[in-house]
Amino acid sequence: MIRDSLKMSWDNIKSNKVRSFLTILGIVIGVASIISLITIVEGATEEVTSQVSSLGADTITVQAPGTPLKQGLNSNDLESLSEMNNVKGISPTISSRVSIACCNKTMEDIDVKGRNDTFFNQGSEEVSYGRVFNPLDLERETKVAILGSSINKDIFLGEDPIGKDIKINGQTFKIIGILKEGNEFDFSSNNETIFIPYTTAMTTLSNRNINEVDIYMEDSNMSDKTIEDINFVLNRAFNYKEKSFFVFNFQDIINIIGDITGLMTLLLAGIASISLLVGGIGIMNMMLVSVTERTSEIGLRKALGAEPSRIQLQFIFESIFLSLFGGLFGLILGLLIAYIASLLIGYAFSVSLMTLVIAIGFSSVVGVVFGYAPARKASRLNPIDALRRL
Repeated sequence: MIRDSLKMSWDNIKSNKVRSFLTILGIVIGVASIISLITIVEGATEEVTSQVSSLGADTITVQAPGTPLKQGLNSNDLESLSEMNNVKGISPTISSRVSIACCNKTMEDIDVKGRNDTFFNQGSEEVSYGRVFNPLDLERETKVAILGSSINKDIFLGEDPIGKDIKINGQTFKIIGILKEGNEFDFSSNNETIFIPYTTAMTTLSNRNINEVDIYMEDSNMSDKTIEDINFVLNRAFNYKEKSFFVFNFQDIINIIGDITGLMTLLLAGIASISLLVGGIGIMNMMLVSVTERTSEIGLRKALGAEPSRIQLQFIFESIFLSLFGGLFGLILGLLIAYIASLLIGYAFSVSLMTLVIAIGFSSVVGVVFGYAPARKASRLNPIDALRRL
C-alpha cells in the first residue's frame, strides 16, 4: 500500500511541475535562510574561538593599573607569581606608542611592547626569520627589536632587515627577528607591533610600569585554583585595594563567546523560520486546491474500494515530497550562500552534521504538519458527492 501511495504521489507531482516548483519556493527560502545563518554564525564562532584559543587557553592575563602609591607590578610581584603552583612561566608586558626612523623613513604612533623570551617560547607568536629574545638580552637590557611583518614591509619593503639598525624614540636598536604574518582580520595580530626586551623597555620607554602580565599554566583544568592563588598574591601586593588589578581567563572568554553566539543562532533561526512557516502554508494551500481538483478521482477510487487511510497517506506523501525537495534545494542554496560569505569574510567554511539534520528534519515536519489537513479532507470526502462531479 505504501509503495503504491508513494508512486501515485510522485506521479502527481511530476504532472504539475511548475505548480510544484512555485509551491516549494517558500520552503527553499526558509531552509536556505536558516542553514546559511546557522552555518555563517558557526563558522564565525569557530574563527573567533580559534583566535582566542591561539592566545592561549592555558593563559591567564593580569592587568594591574595599581594604586596611587603603587603603580603596576614590580620584580617581587613577578617572582611571587612565577613561584605559584601550576605556573610554568610568566611574561610581563610594557606598552607604549613611539616614533621610529629607518632608511630615511619616519613612522609615528607605532605600538612597542616590552616582552621576555617566555612570551615567544610559551605563547603563539613565532618569527619567520631571525631569532627571539634570550635570557642575556633581558639580563643586559640589550637594545634589540623584533618587527611585525607589516612594519617590515613598510620600511624595508619585505627585504631581510636582520642586523640592521632602527631608531625607536631616537635610540638605536638592532633588528634580530621578523614576526610571522598574522591574519589581518585577527584582532590579536601583532603585524604592526615592535617587540623589545621588557627590561630594556623599563629604561627606554616613556611608560616604564609593568601593568600587564601573562601567566602560563601547566594544567588549564586547574585555572580556578590558579586564579585564587593570583588573587591572594596580588591582593597582598596592593594592600587589598579594590580595582588595583583584574584577572582574565581566556577559557572564560571562549565560554562567553559560545553562549552569545548560541543565543544569536537561536534568534536568527527563529526569524528565518517565519519564511518556513509561510512555505508550509503555501504547501497546505496547494494541497487543498489539489484535493478540490481531484475530487472526482478521489470519489471514484473510494467507490472502487480504496480505504480512506490509503487516500490520506497519498496526500501526506505528496506534501512530504514537496517539503523535502524544498528542503534539499534550500540546503544547497544555504550552504552556497554560507560558502560565499566565508570567502568574503575570510574564515574557514565548515558544515556540521546537525545542520543537515535540521534541514531534513524541518522539511519533514513541515510536510507532515501542513499536509495533514488536506489529506484528512481528501480521506473524508463522500464518494457519492464526489462522483456527481464526473
